[in-house]
Amino acid sequence: MKTVSLITSSLAVFSITFMITSMNVALPFISEDFQADVILLGWVVTAYVLAVAVLSLPFGRISDIFGIKKLFLAGVVLYTLGLILAAVSNSTITLIIARAILGIGGALVVPNALAMIIAVYPANERGKALGLNTACVFMGSSLGPFLGGILTAHLGWRSIFLINIPIILIVIFLLAWKIPGEWCASRGEKFDYKGSLVFGFALVALMLGFSYLPEIRGIILVLTGLAGLGIFIKVENGIRSPLLNINAFKTNRTFIYSNLAALIIYSVVFALTFLLSLYLQYNKGFSPEQAGLILVVQPVVQAVLSPFIGRLSDKIEPRIITSAGMLLVSFGLLSFVFLANGTSLVQIILGLAILGTGFALFASPNINAIMSSVEPKSYGVASAMISTTRCVGQMLSMGITIMVMATVVGRVIITPEFYPAYLTGARISFAIFTVMCLAGVFASLARGKQK
Repeated sequence: MKTVSLITSSLAVFSITFMITSMNVALPFISEDFQADVILLGWVVTAYVLAVAVLSLPFGRISDIFGIKKLFLAGVVLYTLGLILAAVSNSTITLIIARAILGIGGALVVPNALAMIIAVYPANERGKALGLNTACVFMGSSLGPFLGGILTAHLGWRSIFLINIPIILIVIFLLAWKIPGEWCASRGEKFDYKGSLVFGFALVALMLGFSYLPEIRGIILVLTGLAGLGIFIKVENGIRSPLLNINAFKTNRTFIYSNLAALIIYSVVFALTFLLSLYLQYNKGFSPEQAGLILVVQPVVQAVLSPFIGRLSDKIEPRIITSAGMLLVSFGLLSFVFLANGTSLVQIILGLAILGTGFALFASPNINAIMSSVEPKSYGVASAMISTTRCVGQMLSMGITIMVMATVVGRVIITPEFYPAYLTGARISFAIFTVMCLAGVFASLARGKQK
C-alpha cells in the first residue's frame, strides 16, 4: 500500500504543479481570446493561490477529524470539475471561477497527499518518500512551461487543462479502489468554524494587500490582515478544539522555525522566474521559448537531486541539510544582484543551478522535519500549514517585486526606454531577497536538533 499511496500522491501533485506553471505561458493567448486586461489576467493567477492559502488549514483540520483519504478523494473530484470548467470557459470571469474551484480542490489535494505519505511510511523511510514526491513537484515545474508552450501553440491553451484529466482519473481510481483504510486521528472532535472564518478573512486581506503594495489600500489591507491574525490567535487560545492548537505548537520549536524558514524561502524564490523571464527577453533579447528553456535549469536540478536528498534526510539531521540549502540559495540570489546586459549565459545558468541545488537541499528535508515534529492526530493540520505558508510566501514575493518595480520603474508598459530601469529594479529585488534568505539560514538553524 505504501508504494500505491506514494504513486497516487505524486501523480496528484505533479498534475497540479504542471497546471500552475504551464498557465503562465498561456496568459497572452487567454488575453487575446477574451480581450482581457492585465488586472483580469492577474486574477486568473491569483484566484488559485488565494483559494489554496485560505482553505488549506481549515481543510487540513477537517481531514484530521473526518479522514485524510476521504477529503483527498473529494478534492480530486472537485479539481477534475475545475479542469473541465476551465477548458470550456467562454469568458475571463468564467475562467477565474474555474481557477478558484481548482484552488479549492488543490487545498484539499496537496495537504492530504502529503499527510497520506506521512501516515503510511515509518519515520525512517519518510525522507526517501518525501524526496520522490518533491521530485514530482519539480518535474511538474520543469515540464509546465516547456510542454505548456507546445500545447498552447499547437492545440490551444484549453489543452493545458484537458491533458491533466486522464492523470487525475488514474488518481481517483487508485484512491477509491487500491488504497484501503482511512486515517483520522482526531475523529469525534469539533470543527472550529469561528477560527476558520477569522483566519480566512485575515489571509484574504493580507494576500490582497500584498498584490496592491505599495499603494495606500495595500498598506491598509496588510495591516488589517495582521490585526486579523492577532484576533485569530486570541480566538484559538479560548477554544477547546481549535483550528490551530497554538498552545501545542508554540512549544514546538522545530515546527515553528521550520515553517518560518519555509515562509522565507518561498518569499525569495517565487518571483525569480518572473524577474529573470523578463530580463532574458527584454535585456538579453531572447525569445519566450529560449527564455523558458534557460529557466528550466533550476527545476530540473531540483527534480534530479530531490530523491537523493530526501533519502539523506533520513540519516542526517534535517536542520543541517536545510540550512546548507538556504545558504546555497542565498549565493544563487546574490549572483543575480550583479546582472547586467553583458552577463554571460553561462553565469545565468550557473546561478540557476546553484539555486536549484540549494532549494532541493531545503525542500523535502524541511517537510520531513515539520511532519516528524507533530503527533499523528495533527498530520492534516501540519501538512496544511506547509501549503498555507508556501502560498503566503509566494504572494509576499510578488508583493515585494511589484513594490520595487512600481518605485523604480513606475506603472508603465515596459518599452525599450525602460529596460535599464527594469534591470535596476530586478537587481534591487534580488538584493532584498538575498538578505531575507540569509536571515532564513538563522531561522533554519534555530529549530534545534531533531535527530
